[in-house]
Amino acid sequence: MTAAALHSREQLPSAARVVVKVGSSSLTSADGRLDPDRLRALVDVLAARRAAGGQVVLVSSGAIAAAIGPLGLATRPRDLATQQAAASVGQGLLVAHYTKAFADHGLRVGQVLLTAEDTVRRGHYRNAHRALTRLLDLGVVPIINENDAVATDEIRFGDNDRLAALVSHLVHADALVLLTDVDALYTGPPSRPGSQRITRVDGPRDLDGIDVSSRGSAVGTGGMVTKLESVAIATHSGVPVVLTSAAQAAAALDGDDVGTWFAATGRRTSIRLLWLAHAAKAHGRLVLDEGAVRAVVDRRTSLLPAGVTASEGSFEAGDPVELVGPDGVVVARGLVAYASDEVPGLLGRTTSDLRADLGPGYDRELVHRDDLVLVRRRKAAVRA
Repeated sequence: MTAAALHSREQLPSAARVVVKVGSSSLTSADGRLDPDRLRALVDVLAARRAAGGQVVLVSSGAIAAAIGPLGLATRPRDLATQQAAASVGQGLLVAHYTKAFADHGLRVGQVLLTAEDTVRRGHYRNAHRALTRLLDLGVVPIINENDAVATDEIRFGDNDRLAALVSHLVHADALVLLTDVDALYTGPPSRPGSQRITRVDGPRDLDGIDVSSRGSAVGTGGMVTKLESVAIATHSGVPVVLTSAAQAAAALDGDDVGTWFAATGRRTSIRLLWLAHAAKAHGRLVLDEGAVRAVVDRRTSLLPAGVTASEGSFEAGDPVELVGPDGVVVARGLVAYASDEVPGLLGRTTSDLRADLGPGYDRELVHRDDLVLVRRRKAAVRA
């Protein structure tokens, strides 16, 4: 299925395939327990979408929250081991509720546990794409959650938001609907007097001056900053986004004027480069001289050892690294071709010199242009 280009929220009812992401706070009651009524209300909306002929992929948080009550925990656990244990217990409970609620509409569900990297590593990507496509062809509603029982950083940083954006690219979705505990993006915290709903965002400049510093709920992990990061991933790859509350999910899917519409700003690109630009955690840094910066940024060439003056951090071949100029400003990210312990002996040397001294295996690029993405220039962090 090829995703259609949606230019406005009014076109959402015609979208053939939509990814819907729901956060923990939208599925739980005030005491942190999973609220079956809230879950069923969402399922009713998604089942209606299926009945109208549209395909739905659900990315659902809530596994850890679902276990808070059964495990006798007062609040969401803070230590990683208990988070992983709670995720293991809660995932089964969460999917059991979804299975029953969708079955009441004559629909089957399939559980898919992923991490963000599962959507970008070549073999994993192919497997995930094939499995999700087949589930949809069979009329099954895929329910995707981040694999919290074995994840580490993802648990702490609300990775389901980024995961949903990557999944929308993976399944060639027409749109992504992010359901959160606020009904839209506002010019400031919604509780602040004078804050106004932003109905449409056509690009990053529309967000200049917007205050998104308020934190998320005690149950969930992602605040508005995380939501906007996921929006950037999706829209940059050509997938428009609606951000609204679970209570307005039906209205959003019907194309009504609710929430905030984020227009697509880019075209479909390699999922690997999309991940590299927006979601990858850099394992180190390569410091470029001015000539190398111009070559990478202006001429879009590969990064050669001759243009690198320093290497920072510990990384293996194939890891993502940041490319920074002499002023410390990040200009690009790339997948480095050498491990960090090999790089110092290559710096400042031409590929012909390296081939003569070390052999033909050492005359390749540090970062090939096919494994490199430019980023918006940002100031370097001040270091102590």
